[in-house]
Amino acid sequence: MNKQIMDEAALKRAVMRISHEIIEKNKGTENIVLVGIKRRGIHLGQMIRDNIMKIEGIEIPFQTLDIHFYRDDLTTESDSPVYKEENNTFEVTGKKIILVDDVIYTGRTVRAAIDAIFTMGRPSQIQLAILIDRGHRELPFKADYIGKSIPTSRNETVSVKIECLDGETGVDLLTD
Repeated sequence: MNKQIMDEAALKRAVMRISHEIIEKNKGTENIVLVGIKRRGIHLGQMIRDNIMKIEGIEIPFQTLDIHFYRDDLTTESDSPVYKEENNTFEVTGKKIILVDDVIYTGRTVRAAIDAIFTMGRPSQIQLAILIDRGHRELPFKADYIGKSIPTSRNETVSVKIECLDGETGVDLLTD
């Protein structure tokens, strides 16, 4: 069974609110680098970057991050991961890194992203922007910016849809 949680307009409003919160919490945009976690975090991060450009008239740096190699559950993904270092090479030392992803669940993706960031240098801060927080953390991570918190059961799945990837934009809750 599918239940729509956010339509396109609600998703865009949530991303715009996150964009404003990032500017407010950081007292502007100085020294910020937005980092979209591959796959949907990249597109959400680009939306945040575009919103900040509209609000502040400043283009902040945007990078993508492939955390596949840093996952602690690789054995369930693949016996021999392929790591492409060129995907993860940008300046982080002394920067305020804002990681962007679509859903936070167990916290393992966030842990992998932080591991990847620290292989590149030592940021002054790492903040986390998440479209959907669905609970069920296995690791102690809490997002700094949350589009929407949705209590879920473990047999439910949150599906974030982005137009360029899925043909539509929105968030659905899928029940097995």
